[in-house]
Amino acid sequence: MLHLLPLTWNEIRRFDPHPGCVEEALFSGGYPRIFDRRLDPVRWLRSYVATYIERDVRTISNVGDLTTFQRFVELCSGRTGQLLNYSGLAGDCGISQPTAKAWISILETSFIAFRLPAFHANLRKRLVKMPKLYFYDTGLACWLMGIRESGQLRSHPLRGAIFETWVVSEIVKQRINRGETRGLSFYRDRSGAEVDLVIDQPSGRTLLEAKSTGTPSASLLRGAERVHGHFGRGTAPDVAVVYGGEDLQERTSGRLIPWRMLGNTTW
Repeated sequence: MLHLLPLTWNEIRRFDPHPGCVEEALFSGGYPRIFDRRLDPVRWLRSYVATYIERDVRTISNVGDLTTFQRFVELCSGRTGQLLNYSGLAGDCGISQPTAKAWISILETSFIAFRLPAFHANLRKRLVKMPKLYFYDTGLACWLMGIRESGQLRSHPLRGAIFETWVVSEIVKQRINRGETRGLSFYRDRSGAEVDLVIDQPSGRTLLEAKSTGTPSASLLRGAERVHGHFGRGTAPDVAVVYGGEDLQERTSGRLIPWRMLGNTTW
């Protein structure tokens, strides 16, 4: 069985029409058939989930209780962009931790979700070691959360996590499409300093944050600035924030990148 990654934002923009605002981009996701055939995301994703659960999961693994597995996938969608706590996830779903770990592996094998590792280096900081969980496709995550129209995302309590998922998964898809599978992590220490994505490239390191707000502000850079100070002068990374607004801004402490331009940079 062949599973393909959802489209990147640059690939989606080749279709006419394509999402015109950030809420539509998050809601529509990136499965090709939605754009190729101009389908309603809600109807197509409903059919996709049913097919995935009923046919594909049986092919990948002998999951006995498909109803519980679907509940598990729904619970995972509500945890996208969060630390992956197997104990809590298993408890909420009524399954064992080994089963939760096995089912996460199924989601990874079928390119539904992925784990982002924690950054680890000798920075004299007590770093969080638990990975974070992300969905490859925000449209699918939205459908599983019960979001049925893009307008709900303007005030949804998980808007920030969904936007973060969109940004992180976009960069992950870019890298996979180039044959690169390493060099991405997130930073979080026990004092509360954190940054959504640490991007390592031959040219240097970038600290990237995702902020769903549409208003550019110096405050958007503060979290990444704090983490920036934990690196030595010789290894100090660049700082950037992808946000839900429209204006590209260069500031002394870093760049504010509008969501539409995320695909314009090779990360």
